[in-house]
Amino acid sequence: MNSSTQRQSFTQWWRSGSPWIWLNAGAVSISILVVFGLLLMIAVKGMSHFWPGDIYQIDYKAPNGEQQIIGELVESEYVSAERFSESGQEAPEGMGHVKRWLVKVGNRKILNADFRWINEYAILNQTTPEDLVVIERQEWGNFYGYLSSVSEQGEVVASGEAAWPVLLQRVKRVTKIRKQIRHLEKGEIGAINYQLEALRLKARKLHLEGEDTPENLAAIKAQEKQLNINYQQLKKTLEDLHRQIQRDSAIFTVMGGKQVKQSLEQMISVLKPNNMNVFEKLWQYVVNFFDFISEDPREANTEGGVFPAIFGTVLMVLLMSVLVTPLGVIAAVYLREYARQGVMIRIIRIAVNNLAGVPSIVYGVFGLGFFVYFLGGNIDQLFFPEALPAPTFGTPGLLWSALTLSLLTVPVVIVSTEEGLSRIPGSLREGSLALGATKFETLWKVILPMSSPAIMTGMILAIARAAGEVAPLMLVGVVKLAPELPMDGNSPFLHLDRKFMHLGFHIYDVGFQSPNVEAARPLVYATAFLLVLVIVLLNLTAIMLRNHLREKYKSLEH
Repeated sequence: MNSSTQRQSFTQWWRSGSPWIWLNAGAVSISILVVFGLLLMIAVKGMSHFWPGDIYQIDYKAPNGEQQIIGELVESEYVSAERFSESGQEAPEGMGHVKRWLVKVGNRKILNADFRWINEYAILNQTTPEDLVVIERQEWGNFYGYLSSVSEQGEVVASGEAAWPVLLQRVKRVTKIRKQIRHLEKGEIGAINYQLEALRLKARKLHLEGEDTPENLAAIKAQEKQLNINYQQLKKTLEDLHRQIQRDSAIFTVMGGKQVKQSLEQMISVLKPNNMNVFEKLWQYVVNFFDFISEDPREANTEGGVFPAIFGTVLMVLLMSVLVTPLGVIAAVYLREYARQGVMIRIIRIAVNNLAGVPSIVYGVFGLGFFVYFLGGNIDQLFFPEALPAPTFGTPGLLWSALTLSLLTVPVVIVSTEEGLSRIPGSLREGSLALGATKFETLWKVILPMSSPAIMTGMILAIARAAGEVAPLMLVGVVKLAPELPMDGNSPFLHLDRKFMHLGFHIYDVGFQSPNVEAARPLVYATAFLLVLVIVLLNLTAIMLRNHLREKYKSLEH
């Protein structure tokens, strides 16, 4: 084949558009690989945090003599000899790079730090003794050591090898009592405090309205008296439970041979990971992950679980979906079905499209100024004057967060719904009207049901964006730690005025505001992976509903 023929073939191939098809296919493939690679990295780094790793006893040579540490090997890195020398240490001769290990030594109350770097060349001996114990505590992070004895009221009840089964049994007892304490404090005592506050506000409202007659106040006082009696009874039960949970303690030997006393009250779980087989570790892995998604956070969010953040995220997204869907659908129906098409409608459509590009923080500022300060402040003046100057709705909360995100995502719903309405054949409208149906009946019974898949598509896109937003929520409702969930057993059950936790903000707080960076790092990955899972599950639910509606109304389209 001569050169002119080759050039002609190349020119035809180029003009056919095939290069752009291959270029687009390659770009999409690379994007998919990058996304899946990122998710895989987040999943591995986050989910590996829950695996009960081996505990090492390491003897190493320090500048001030031989030392011993106990802990978990977290990660390793290579440091150049030049950088190593700049840190004030001397690298061995002929070693271009120094490998060092990050060891989680725990015992923060004793060592003042959870982590320590150890140079590999300085390690003299490294073992994994089977009787090493790791304790997850309520405070001060993990604890590592050798169990010496278990005591009850200061009297030793077991020591040596016999102490381990006794410790396990008594930790289970402590866990059961802790659940009873939590149920009393958050359940029954919390309900009494909520009712007492409601009675206080009721009495103040009667005073403001001039109806604080002796009869009305006497009824309130009688209710308060009964509630206080119930509170005192629960308080005695709570004090008795606290005495029971403080009964036992244990003595451990930590690195350096020091004896340390630990109260079982602070122990959440105790393990001997070096003595566990693969199946036991796998079961413990499942338990640790379940605790992570079902427990409250502790220790400045660097320990414990993320259940309040999961609950707040899902509840906020569901409430946002309930608010944004009718708002977006009504706007789209008006623009497509009722408004006279002209310059003004085209301008409105351009404005709607531009709203989708406004930075989310701008919506947060608007929500804070209009919803919280203006609308919430006026609601407090009109309906909750007895609570002032403490705000009820005039402060960031769940309702204002949902409304702010509704405004942020409503352009997506409007555009998607309009596209669905435009695809419905005009013959269906004309046929419905010819059969005697009104325009509203045609809209309600024919057009909207057939466009419901497009409406669901808009809601899916809205959920995908709203669930990951953080910036506006920081201004209108999300907090670092919420003492109460927005939904509980106290009337009105759904408390729209309460602040809440959010997975996205939790990631920001743990990753950038945590005082313990090394301890927080795996939780950042785990929470990010969990946020992705929550968004995927919400979207899958909406997609399944959309597919069901699409199949239901497919026959009408033909």
